[in-house]
Amino acid sequence: MAEFVVAVLWSALELLLVFTGALVVRAVSLGRWRSERWGSNEARIFGAAGALSFRHEGKRVLTTSGLVFVGLLFYVLLVPVMFIFWGLVSA
Repeated sequence: MAEFVVAVLWSALELLLVFTGALVVRAVSLGRWRSERWGSNEARIFGAAGALSFRHEGKRVLTTSGLVFVGLLFYVLLVPVMFIFWGLVSA
């Protein structure tokens, strides 16, 4: 039972990271980059094995693994920014 709970929690965390990564890529790249389409096999068809991104039709496309990386990086960078902001506000 514990393995099932851990698997469900990990899946929820991965889904959160993928959607966060997709939003960050959309906001930061100003349309030059895009995320892989949900439920498609674009990475298998157009990208190299294990790639984080690839080029397709003139745009850089981030794979699901790349989106997890971007989402994780967003949250890792968010923590120090929150502490700095909290320090400035409370001073």
